[in-house]
Amino acid sequence: MTISRIRRWVALAAVCACGAAGPAVAQAPAGPVQQITDVFATAAPPPVCGPGSDPETGLQGDVPAADRDNGRSARGYHCNLTRLGGYPGRGGGITSTSFDHCAYVGSFFPGDLLGPAQGVQVLDVADPENPVLTTTLTEPAMLAGTWESLKVNTTRKLLVGTGVPALTGVGLIAVYDVSDCAHPRLLNPGPGSLAMPLPITAHEGAFSPDGNTYWSSGTAPGIVSAIDLTDPANPRVIWQGMPGLSMHGMGVSPDGDRLYLSNNMGGITVLDTSAVQRRDPNPVVPVLSQTSWTDGWATQHSIPVTYGGKPYLFTVDEAGSGGVKFIDVADPARPRLVGSIKLAINLPENQDAALASSMGGSLFAYDPHYCAADRAVDPTALACGWESSGVRVFDVRDPGRVREIAYYQPPARTGHNTELSNSPHALASLIGVPVLSAPSVMQALAQGMFDPARAVSPRSGDVAFGDLSADWCFSAPEWRGNQLWVTCADNGFQALELSPDVYTPPANQRSTVGA
Repeated sequence: MTISRIRRWVALAAVCACGAAGPAVAQAPAGPVQQITDVFATAAPPPVCGPGSDPETGLQGDVPAADRDNGRSARGYHCNLTRLGGYPGRGGGITSTSFDHCAYVGSFFPGDLLGPAQGVQVLDVADPENPVLTTTLTEPAMLAGTWESLKVNTTRKLLVGTGVPALTGVGLIAVYDVSDCAHPRLLNPGPGSLAMPLPITAHEGAFSPDGNTYWSSGTAPGIVSAIDLTDPANPRVIWQGMPGLSMHGMGVSPDGDRLYLSNNMGGITVLDTSAVQRRDPNPVVPVLSQTSWTDGWATQHSIPVTYGGKPYLFTVDEAGSGGVKFIDVADPARPRLVGSIKLAINLPENQDAALASSMGGSLFAYDPHYCAADRAVDPTALACGWESSGVRVFDVRDPGRVREIAYYQPPARTGHNTELSNSPHALASLIGVPVLSAPSVMQALAQGMFDPARAVSPRSGDVAFGDLSADWCFSAPEWRGNQLWVTCADNGFQALELSPDVYTPPANQRSTVGA
């Protein structure tokens, strides 16, 4: 890449970070507000590891300080879940997505501009043991960093990503036809480009199930935009609102009439999006309820599912040891928290141990980021990408008795920071302290469950220049029969295989991330 081109992209990042002019933002009416102060203090029972496993050496989900320092974590850990193949590239961005026999690896600005495969990488995974790079997507939105916006709608065979160079982006969106999944075809060369930016903020994104609406949310400010893709060559904003100061990911109900929007402060906001779904002129999108909690924060996304015909959410907290919440949304005005999925390392009494081992690993300690259910109706399993704990798989046939059945912790890429320009972990490792776990540490202190002596390890002084001693698996592991396709920040794309002793794919398996 030439110096002049790099300078142009730096200029673009500055423009996007500063904001852009757009239509007036409508504030939706506020619905009932409730706060949940309960802290879930139980972990899912750990798996029984079958033959060939190489299990964890410490607490469930932990990568002990000794393993990080003596090189053991560079071997990884696995239990009933093994690696078939992969494509590391220069790191896996933040989130990836997939369609048919292809995977799309997200870009992370500006590091994605420094490698030989700039922008979003397209992989042909017809042979999971040997994924092949077929092309890269280099539209401005793809080069500017896709953050958590890269999503596929299988109904309409569309791939969408927005440009997010610095936490929040502005204006850029790219829409592709992925009928030939290995060679996506750009559909919108005009609207959403540098020449014709859309009036949106961007960080996260989600499709309505019918594929006609793409929802884009920014983190600062928390503007949410409904983008009409009825004609994917001409995306246009048909509604905007600001339901909160800092909004994050989301989940959309099967009929498109409800948007379950994550609040970065910890919680969800339920929006009535039926007017957008119907394409009413000047649609009004009321806020049906706002629910907040203190057990976890930076709420990431929600997966709408049903059990016995009743609607629920699996809702993920990206930070603060909140785990994955199970929420009854039969009454959208009063969502009811009924359960949680955590690992032992997430429990209040283990926050001291978590701090001891995660020092020097950078901003995150041990938290889920994105999950996928193996079907939306009566799901049987949930697979989650977990920061520092790898890929975790749970039996959720009975959501009141969730148990872990498998995990795969990729080999740590310790010391390879400079080789991983598309890894957010490598860039964030300028900071060694897991600052995003501060609220859970303070809660444990307040409850008298934090032992300062237990929080000290040989890594306690590693406050800068983290060593990548445990990978961050941000992406949702997507279901492909007994396989899971996932991207982790340092190890890139990986195809994993579940032991048939612990999982049998249901006949109507269909991977769902709720978006």
